[in-house]
Amino acid sequence: MHSKKQRDDKGKAMPIRIITDSASDIVSGECPENLTVLPMTITFGETTYHDGVDITHERFYEMLVESDALPTTGQVTPYEYGQALAAAREAGEDVVILTVSSKLSGTYQSACFAAGELEEAGAAGESGAAGVDPAPVRCRVVDTESASVGERVLVELALQLVEEGLSADEVADRLEERKRDVRVVALLDTLEYLRKGGRISLAAGAVGAMLAIKPVVAIEGGEIAVLGKARGSKNGKNLLTQQIEKSGGIDFGQPLALGYTGLSRRLLDKYIDDSRGLWEQSVESLLCYSIGATVGTHAGPGAIALAFFRKA
Repeated sequence: MHSKKQRDDKGKAMPIRIITDSASDIVSGECPENLTVLPMTITFGETTYHDGVDITHERFYEMLVESDALPTTGQVTPYEYGQALAAAREAGEDVVILTVSSKLSGTYQSACFAAGELEEAGAAGESGAAGVDPAPVRCRVVDTESASVGERVLVELALQLVEEGLSADEVADRLEERKRDVRVVALLDTLEYLRKGGRISLAAGAVGAMLAIKPVVAIEGGEIAVLGKARGSKNGKNLLTQQIEKSGGIDFGQPLALGYTGLSRRLLDKYIDDSRGLWEQSVESLLCYSIGATVGTHAGPGAIALAFFRKA
């Protein structure tokens, strides 16, 4: 049994707002009312776009393929978090912020800075826009130590916990506990984009292309780790499935997300069909998402990914 939500000075339960960043690959148009997605930035040459706001995933991949150099991605700023937190304070909402891994982006630090500013403002008793002191707001920041579909499943869990009536502190504490059970594994189509980004040598990238090497990667400890390399798509998919089984299997009672990079989900659909034994006869109900710029920049098109909670 969990405790009741935090309450304001009149004894009313505080509503809870979940805030995340666009590295979760959640499109703002599909958000429930109590979820805010703050965009990260993507810069091609001298032009900067806000992910999911003035550039779609589809347009991003078109530009990525056409570009000779990789774009750069930028973090959500403390100012943007501050604006979102000010709106929550005006609305009398407690807040739980989930960020992309702090080892992949400075977004977590931005969120912590803004949360600290909010706490200082509350302690100083600053008035709202109408000159009325808003109710004190509780804000917790959770480093998901993940990205893309991995971050997404934790956001979905947070929304479920809010629906169950947990307080902001309870939601954040549960996320800190459960994030250790999230597994993210992915199969890349090519080493080319890792080479462009300087993650592997020019020679290794050329050899990988000639041998049709398909790397299987994961997010471990908040960072990208290469789990293995297979020659050809079939062997790559087998290696991906082996990593899923090695982790202990999928807990289908928790959020599950599959993702793909590029303009088509054909490769992901084929993988799902080829590995039907993994899905407990739930193939038709699996939710698949487009992976955006934060991961897509380095994975390149033609990658597939899976995020799940491992079985206890």
